[in-house]
Amino acid sequence: MPSLSSGEVAHLASLSRLELTPDELARYGAQLDVILGAVARVAEVAADDVPPTTHAVPVVNVTRPDVVRPSLSVEAALSGAPATEGNRFRVPRILDEE
Repeated sequence: MPSLSSGEVAHLASLSRLELTPDELARYGAQLDVILGAVARVAEVAADDVPPTTHAVPVVNVTRPDVVRPSLSVEAALSGAPATEGNRFRVPRILDEE
């Protein structure tokens, strides 16, 4: 793969709105060459019959099954509330009615 010219690196810097010195252009040009070489190596081994993945290893969500269990009664749940209204917690209004 041919390396990037300093003009191409300067053009990329301009598109990125970066002002680079000649030393920076040379340094970043060399780094971009290494990156492009790595991408080219990956492209060589990429197979059309391999589906794209989002993770390198399978991801499994470990959950427990839902089980119905007894919970607090309405009275017990509301017993520590500063204010109630019917069988609900009473909270200050934060939105205006429209």
